[in-house]
Amino acid sequence: MTPEPGGITEAEYRALPQRFDPTKFDPDAWIDMARTAGQQYMVFTTKHHDGFCMFDSSYTDYKITRTPYGKDIVKQLAAACDARAMRLGFYYSPPDMHHPDFRDTSKPASETWHAQPERPEWPGYLEYMRLQLTELLTRYGPVVLVWFDGLDHQEKYDGRRFLDLIHSLQPATLVNDRIGVPGDYVTPEQFIPSAIPIKQAHFSAVDQSVNEELKPGVPRPEDFQLWETCMTINNTWAYNKNDHDYKSVQYLIRGLVEVASRGGNFLLNVGPQPDGTIQPEFQERLRAIGDWLAVNGESVYGTSYGPIQGVNAIRTTVKRETIFVHVFEWPATALGVPGLNRKVISAHLLATGQPLKFRQSETGLQIELPAQAPDPNVSVIALRTL
Repeated sequence: MTPEPGGITEAEYRALPQRFDPTKFDPDAWIDMARTAGQQYMVFTTKHHDGFCMFDSSYTDYKITRTPYGKDIVKQLAAACDARAMRLGFYYSPPDMHHPDFRDTSKPASETWHAQPERPEWPGYLEYMRLQLTELLTRYGPVVLVWFDGLDHQEKYDGRRFLDLIHSLQPATLVNDRIGVPGDYVTPEQFIPSAIPIKQAHFSAVDQSVNEELKPGVPRPEDFQLWETCMTINNTWAYNKNDHDYKSVQYLIRGLVEVASRGGNFLLNVGPQPDGTIQPEFQERLRAIGDWLAVNGESVYGTSYGPIQGVNAIRTTVKRETIFVHVFEWPATALGVPGLNRKVISAHLLATGQPLKFRQSETGLQIELPAQAPDPNVSVIALRTL
């Protein structure tokens, strides 16, 4: 069998567990990093499309406890998150290249990776999924969300069955939209919707054509679609020592602001190194995001989509009577905020507390600004309103 573009054959890949030994994995170090980055929850990959389980499943030998490492990583991380009040969700891949009921494993995965639900073995694979999800939702404490990643033709997984299973085992657990039925939230991948998502939009997770259906504006609360963008720091979901195309700190912070301004969550992927540690380039960016949030987090945490949408220079969020204006393009003198229908009673820079002079008229708000932006990435103005 010839090597794939990644430089490894399928047989070599399947054999990797024989030498997988992430001896430097430290769940507390991961939580420390997450806290430093300002994260309020984590989502861990319990099983990806290859079928390898990072938990001690009773229904397969293709798992972390059959490697030189030999310990249940999900158990360690779940215990640490529970002890330190870090919310934990589980990514679980319905596709499974290793399981003989998912596909004919005597053939190359490249020929059958879409699954073969027409085979008589398919119900056995769905039962395997049921058993593993039951393990994940009964052995590891509270699970705030289940993140499916069903690839194409997701209806083959009988998603309603698994939504019902999850909600029967942990009623508070949220479920995403990648198992063939509507979930609790939608998951655009590697892009941010151009406007606030609404429930009527035909949303494709990895297809930006949904942007054509979205129009700038503020929807009614009952029309708003819960959503979460997932994005990589470089271009690879797993660890890739050859991928040095890292997104800049500014790009990531502005991405977070873009997402928050449209009412979403930002799920930023971190692919650990083979030894269980997080590479320095990722740590540097996570710390920088956390540093920005330490100063400006009030404009993100607990906010909703802002009342001003579609203005290039700014993004807005809102929390009760306060509107936060995130300035992407710092003007030379005054900042214009159009279309604001609330009366503003005060304005100040969030980073420094410096009060700002302003004038409000029927055409909008004019805010006098210092010559220098407080933050080179995104500066925030807090508007107190009636």
